[in-house]
Order: sequence, then structure tokens, then C-alpha cells
Amino acid sequence: MARSPLFGRRIHIAGSIVEDLAVASTADVNQARELVAALVKELVRRGANFVVPVDAEPLRKSDGLPICFDWLIWKTLKESLASRPANVSGPLAVAVQHHKSEDQVPAEYVDLWDELRSSPMVKIENAAHWNMASKRMEAQARFGDILVALGGTEGVLYLANLYHDSGKPIIPLHLPVSPETTGARRLYSFGLTSSQTRRLFQIADDGDAHDWLNRIRFPARQSVADRVAVLVDLLEALERPKAFAVRLLNPDLPDYADVQGFFDNVVQPVIENELGYRLVVIDGRQAYDHSRIDQEIFAKLHRSSVVIADITGGRPNCFLELGYALGRGLPTMVTAREGSNLPFDITTFSGLHWKNSGATEDRRRAFREHWQAIRTRPSLVPAEPLIS
Repeated sequence: MARSPLFGRRIHIAGSIVEDLAVASTADVNQARELVAALVKELVRRGANFVVPVDAEPLRKSDGLPICFDWLIWKTLKESLASRPANVSGPLAVAVQHHKSEDQVPAEYVDLWDELRSSPMVKIENAAHWNMASKRMEAQARFGDILVALGGTEGVLYLANLYHDSGKPIIPLHLPVSPETTGARRLYSFGLTSSQTRRLFQIADDGDAHDWLNRIRFPARQSVADRVAVLVDLLEALERPKAFAVRLLNPDLPDYADVQGFFDNVVQPVIENELGYRLVVIDGRQAYDHSRIDQEIFAKLHRSSVVIADITGGRPNCFLELGYALGRGLPTMVTAREGSNLPFDITTFSGLHWKNSGATEDRRRAFREHWQAIRTRPSLVPAEPLIS
């Protein structure tokens, strides 16, 4: 099987089931759980990673079925390990928990959790001493690349807003496990307005997001296997995470040719072909989503996953965009041609000083190594709560 676009990307499956049998029948809940388990199995086989909370497992009074899907996901991950490709980077799952989580693990999953938590397959992320769902959701959204939502209420809507603000895709499923007026079903209805669908997710190569949303409507007659196949096709068709390029764009300026060569021969091949991002350049030649170019620039910058800021030529707009990226706390790589005259504040900030000569592979290696060194660099001013 060819390498999937989902290889190494973190999928966050989130949602819950309402108590009311008139809204979520036992049969519908069982079918939703079957879908989640089958989806996780297929995603593991394609090299995807996951974000999964660790918490208690409340049960419905009506039929004793779990209200959430988290421990079903953990169980399925454990059962699917043999099908995971050997060279997937990163842990299989980021486990988000709070200070009481370990005492709330259901008895039937203690052995499973103890085995997973002590292995390199799982990275544990703690939401400090907050027992607030919102704080845990913020941690989940920080690590997740794609949100798949089913059921749920206000929590799913809060998560969707977090993912949207970071420019990450949201796939809402219209499964009858919650009322139509809230959670994933409300998100799905929102996306049925064709002008809004692209706010949920975008398809690579300008594909039709609205058409895909209709394909995951999942009529009752459709089998779980067919639903999983369509859903995986959609996830693989999603636009890749965006790497925003801050750079000199005026071809009349003397530094332009060197900068263009650096991006053509070094940046784009590594960022797109190796790291799996789509390089975004706002130069007036692409289709606009907004009425003004400054709005277009900052909206795309705001919702990018990473930023490559080349300040060769010392253009004021580049410094403005670089400052916005740093202030927003986006993973930002600062580059400049070797010998560039830079302001003091920039010279103290670790950056890549590239050459416009030498073997292309050597230049790419330098770019690649610098990215690995700084990609997890903390923000300039870490956000620290007054009290926790």
C-alpha cells in the first residue's frame, strides 16, 4: 500500500452519547461504537497517530453502554498494534489527562493502560492541576491535527472552535447519538450551507468540500465498512497542514532571485515532499478568500501550522508578519541569506543563515537539521497561569 497522507498525523476522535433512548437508541449507539473501532483499526494500518483522553468511563443508566468512546479507542489501539507501519514517527497516541485521571481509570482497563503508559507508544500530556474539561480540551487541540466529532454537546463545539482557530480540519459525523441541535450534528448542519463547508475542512487541489460533506451523511442502510471507507477517503483527501511563507516577493528588488532560488530548491522540497505541509505564499496570484490582501495574509498566517520567515532584504512587511507569528506562538523558522544585515533583536534569535551556492542536497540538509532543532522551541513569553 502506498504511503497514506495520514501517515504520522494525529487524529482526535471526540464526542459523547446522550442518555435519552428516544434520541440515541441502543442499536444506534452500538453501531456508532462499531464505526469508531473499525475507523481506528484502519487509521492505525495507514500510519496515523492519535490524541486520546484518559478519564473515567460513565455509563448510560438505560442500557449500561459507555457515554464516551475513549476507552474503546485505547482498547482498539492496543489490539491493532501489529498492523502499524514500522517507520511511523512520533508516539502512537498522546494521552491527555489531569491529576485525578490515574485514580479514575476503569478497573477493566487498568492492565491495558499500565502496559501502554509505560511504553514509548504513548506520550502523556498533563493538564496541570486543572480538573476543568476546557483545559484538557485545549491540550488535546494543541496536539491534534484533525478532529473527527460524533455526538457530544457544548464540549464538542468548544473543541471545534479550538481546532478552527488553529486552521485544523473538523469532520462532523451526523450519527444519531445526540440531538440535532448540538454537538457534531449541529456542526454538520452548519456545514450543509455550501458557503460554510470550507470553514470546517478544505480538500486538497481545491476539491469540493461540500460534496464530501454530503458523502458522509451516512444513510441508515449504509454498512459500517462502507462508512469507514468513505470517511478514510475523505481524511486522505484533506488539504495538508499549511506552512506559511513570509518572504520577499517583489521581483524588481535585487535580493529576489536568491530568495526565490532558496524557496524553489530548498524550502518547498523539504516542507512539502518530506514534512507533508503545503507551502502557502500570498503573492496576489492565487485565489482570494477575503476581500483585501492584508486580510488574506493575516487570516492565512493566523491559521497556519508552521511559519517559514525569510527576512533577506529587510522588508518591513516581513518583520510585521514575523512578529505576528511569534506573538501567536506558532512554530516559526527564521531564515536569511548569509551576510544579511539584520536588526539586533533578530540576530539574537536562532535562525538559519543559508547560502545561495553549494550542493542542493547539502543546503536541504542544513534546512532540515535546523528545523529539527527549533521546531519545538517554546514561545518567546510562555503563558503561565496566575494560579492553578
